[in-house]
Amino acid sequence: MKTKIFTFFLLFLSVFSFSQKKEVNLQIEYLIENKIPSLDIIDSILFEKRKDKPLLELLVKKSKENSYFQGELYGYNSLGRHFRDLSFFDKSIDKYKKALVISRKTKDTISEVKILNAIGSVYRRQDDIRNALNYHQEALEKAINIKNPKIDIKQSISNAQNSIGNIYLSLKQYKLALNEFKKSIVIQISLNHQLGLAINYKNIGNAYEELGNIDAALKNYHLSLNYNNQINSKIGKIICGYSIANVLIKDKKYTQALTTVDTVLQLAIKEKDKYYLSNTYNTLGLAQLNLNKLQAAKENLETALNIATKFNIHTIIVKANENLSFLYAKKENYQKAYFYFKKAKDEDAKTLNERNLAYVNELITKYDKQRSENQIKDLAKKNQIAQLQITKNRTLWIIAFSVFMLIAVVVFSIDKQKGLKNEKKVLSLKQDALRSQMNPHFMFNALNSIKLYIIKNNQKKATSYLNKFSKFMRKILEASDLQETSLKEEIETMKLYLSLENIRFSNEISFNVKTDSSLNLETIKIPPLVLQPFLENSIWHGLSSSKKRKKITIFIQKISSEYVLINIEDNGIGRKASTKIKAKKHINRKSIGISLTKDRLTNFVKNKKNNYSVFYKDLEDKNRNSLGTKVIIKLPLS
Repeated sequence: MKTKIFTFFLLFLSVFSFSQKKEVNLQIEYLIENKIPSLDIIDSILFEKRKDKPLLELLVKKSKENSYFQGELYGYNSLGRHFRDLSFFDKSIDKYKKALVISRKTKDTISEVKILNAIGSVYRRQDDIRNALNYHQEALEKAINIKNPKIDIKQSISNAQNSIGNIYLSLKQYKLALNEFKKSIVIQISLNHQLGLAINYKNIGNAYEELGNIDAALKNYHLSLNYNNQINSKIGKIICGYSIANVLIKDKKYTQALTTVDTVLQLAIKEKDKYYLSNTYNTLGLAQLNLNKLQAAKENLETALNIATKFNIHTIIVKANENLSFLYAKKENYQKAYFYFKKAKDEDAKTLNERNLAYVNELITKYDKQRSENQIKDLAKKNQIAQLQITKNRTLWIIAFSVFMLIAVVVFSIDKQKGLKNEKKVLSLKQDALRSQMNPHFMFNALNSIKLYIIKNNQKKATSYLNKFSKFMRKILEASDLQETSLKEEIETMKLYLSLENIRFSNEISFNVKTDSSLNLETIKIPPLVLQPFLENSIWHGLSSSKKRKKITIFIQKISSEYVLINIEDNGIGRKASTKIKAKKHINRKSIGISLTKDRLTNFVKNKKNNYSVFYKDLEDKNRNSLGTKVIIKLPLS
């Protein structure tokens, strides 16, 4: 009887399997015969079987034989995702690159951008920083150059920004990472894309966690978990589970952390994604380690390390080794503790090496430079539009001359023309100011100095000055859109500028700001970056040739209810000696920055009751020997 039942069961399975294969073959034949051009339609037909490796390989084979490019593209792309989810990264990249070739051959830009992001993500999982960043950057550049982007392209822009943020995370540039994630989530909010919101909130939480803001990290992880529950994303639940547990461990809530990560372990095992499984075992082991369950912790951390090593998951190799070092230190086996500690540091150095940091920093600089050039072009376009508007309005007034009274038309036309000319002048001043402050010599000198720190392996100083340089560049670009800023903000920006210029002088320049205690610098408004040209003059014409201990002091005082006085004093060689040096070197160059600054000040005070003044005073001792130069800037408060 049992034999008959077993025979019947095998017969049923063979008939069922044959039926399924027949159905699959019919679906593939239908796609190829009709050459369905839409990848979305192909996906709707094969959705339930898109993780079926034999089916996808059959689709690729049949599509090749029949020159059906869309089927081939869909097959390779799905195989790339299949191997990525199993952590077979080399196979995944191979399939994705074949899909990329077809997308370019068929000029399918939307698919090309998506595949570039997908390849970048696979490289990122292996912590191959250069390749990951290259592919994501290429995806971003292609996406942002598409006019009138549809939802798919907006999504790809957000994905690229999100991935670049993750790369910054791996390089421990947490503030830069947070900035990218916040840019990415703006698009996801506008699209109300729940999966994208889940991913971005998780990444924002990760950045806050690394910055030590545990409350913000937990808040964002829970927001992510809420979206993952809404869309029933199993992978998302796993990620949020071990991420929340990690924060609870940092908050010393070890029992709660253990319960949290334990609830997602079986889910992670079932999903078979080795990247997330190794993360889960590592967090579980860490929670047990802090609860002194040392044997269980050892087993789970070794499991995490074995998976990570087998599938080249760099991040977990580092973390698991660190945790095993901590475990053996608790056991007072310091030899093994040192062994695992060294392995962790050696592995971490593969990512945080000079080449990767220099490469990423070079891309940041290129991006900032490109952004400034685009902003200059944008200002030029606005300037052109203003000119066209003047011409257009002049024509309109001529046409209106026959309808309205002559005097009214003339008065109105003159008033309108003045306004447009002033707008044109403001735009021109902004454009000139931006060019002046984005001085290529200053940028080259600053970057060259930072490069020297990198070459000397002084990563701390290199990172510090690079952050200052990026912050200063951002302030310049932001200032191009501002009419005015607070004197407090201006002083902070000048400190940044002086610290960058000071690199070339081996930090010999002492910079002090002395302020009248009765003044509130936040309420005093001035044009942004208006003090920079005067400081630049002090450095390069006064202090650069001086052999004394170099000093620049800014004195700020309120001389009446209507004026504030800003004195910039240096102990340089003085204007007379500077003029002689320039004459010997045959330098005949006007100070464009000072001239432009005066124009900006003139425009700034035009609607105020009082005017401004700028004049220079040569500082001398009793024997008329030069003690330096003082620039006295008198600005109206109203």
